[in-house]
Amino acid sequence: MQATHDHAAGHDHGHAHPTGIMRWITTTNHKDIGTMYLWFSFVMFLVGGVLALLLRTELFQPGMQVVEPEVFNQLTTMHGVIMVFGAIMPAFVGFANWMLPLQIGAPDMAFARMNNWSFWLLPPAAALLVISFFVPGGAAAGGWTLYPPLSIQMGPGMDLAIFALHILGASSIMGSINIVTTILNMRAPGMTLMKMPLFAWTWLITAYLLIAVMPVLAGAITMVLTDRHFDTHFFNAAGGGDPVLFQHIFWFFGHPEVYIMILPAFGIVSEIIPAFARKQLFGYTSMVYATASIAILSFIVWAHHMFTVGMPATAQLFFMFATMLIAVPTGVKVFNWVATMWRGSMTFETPMLFACGFIFVFTMGGFTGLILAITPIDIQLHDTYFVVAHFHYVLVAGSLFALFAGTYYWLPKWTGHMYDETLGKLHFWLSVIFFNVTFFVQHFLGLAGMPRRVPDYALQFADFNMISTIGAFGFGLTQLLFLYVVVKCIRGGAKAADCPWEGARGLEWTVPSPAPYHTFETPPVVR
Repeated sequence: MQATHDHAAGHDHGHAHPTGIMRWITTTNHKDIGTMYLWFSFVMFLVGGVLALLLRTELFQPGMQVVEPEVFNQLTTMHGVIMVFGAIMPAFVGFANWMLPLQIGAPDMAFARMNNWSFWLLPPAAALLVISFFVPGGAAAGGWTLYPPLSIQMGPGMDLAIFALHILGASSIMGSINIVTTILNMRAPGMTLMKMPLFAWTWLITAYLLIAVMPVLAGAITMVLTDRHFDTHFFNAAGGGDPVLFQHIFWFFGHPEVYIMILPAFGIVSEIIPAFARKQLFGYTSMVYATASIAILSFIVWAHHMFTVGMPATAQLFFMFATMLIAVPTGVKVFNWVATMWRGSMTFETPMLFACGFIFVFTMGGFTGLILAITPIDIQLHDTYFVVAHFHYVLVAGSLFALFAGTYYWLPKWTGHMYDETLGKLHFWLSVIFFNVTFFVQHFLGLAGMPRRVPDYALQFADFNMISTIGAFGFGLTQLLFLYVVVKCIRGGAKAADCPWEGARGLEWTVPSPAPYHTFETPPVVR
């Protein structure tokens, strides 16, 4: 072990890392790459947010105000694609890059150059998505699910979207291979799999999901591409193809994708709650098994997105029961988090507030998901605002709140400074309030029958839409406060201790704050 250390030290002095812009372009350091992922995802989050605010502005009142109906459909589609593939997924990969080597005692990610490459694929893909608004016919407008026949009939904006998704998918697959290899091969001596932090476990399972389903999406959109340009008829009913086939292939990717966006969030919350309850996580082993169960079950529930396509009753029953089954391991997780907090000596700093907010609001999203799992109800609510409310409760109050929680939790480790606690709490309360103002009323819009993805609506939906739009603007502006808190923390603030949280456990809290450029040149021994 001593030899390893000497070698690493000698190696380090020979390679002074470049500074300035070249440091970021050529870096193979997991912390730099994690930082770039996080900034990229936040920029895309703001871009996707602006598109969402344009949508809500149009829906502020009935009638056509701001954009043409076809532009409205482009905004809907690109908002979804940018938020899923440009904001949420890269943000979690950024957390993985930053935290996994620190948590498992590895010097860096397994494939450092590939790590650099998987990040630098993202900006060109994002540029393609944004540019697609300015080509003839505008951006893709078939919904983020890109259903044919719409996706076969669109202009060149659809080709740009398909190309961008291919590039983003390649980045995800490379990142996942890197994460799996790092976790399986580079853990510190003594760190068995069942001693790993839960964040590492959730990412290990998520990475396998990504490797399994990203090629499925690539296949589906390649078939759309050949339908568009090479006269194949996979999905074109006019030539004997089947548009429902696309839905099956897409959702076979799309449902595990939903869990790809929530499992790392579960991991982050499972790190934060024990730290602020000052207790060990309740039921660690059951959490690991629950995560694995969710991942496995996610492959057999895809057609619950398709109850209205006319599938046989047997299939409807199967997908209904299989979907309800996923609530069991998810319920185990929620129970374990609550049990961890039970009789803990809890304090409510910003990370804990976001983690508690996550549990409360994510659970509501989970319940509306159970409602939608019931076939006859889903047939009524399909493609209404009830579905929009459901998945925003899971994705915004789920994934996004967990990302906020994780950012506040690890920010002192990243920057070496404490963030402004008062502003952090303000960010939490404004986010939770405006989020619920925006999306809670959408349940009622959906129950009353308002379809989604339409720019105009009947008069009886006007009041709730107005409330929803006001909430959306409040929520959007609140995220600028988050940006201010982060920038302020980077630029200065109270010096952070190596472990600023009293109850935090884990190898990342044994290194100095800010974490040095090269950590663990001598692997730590875990006892």
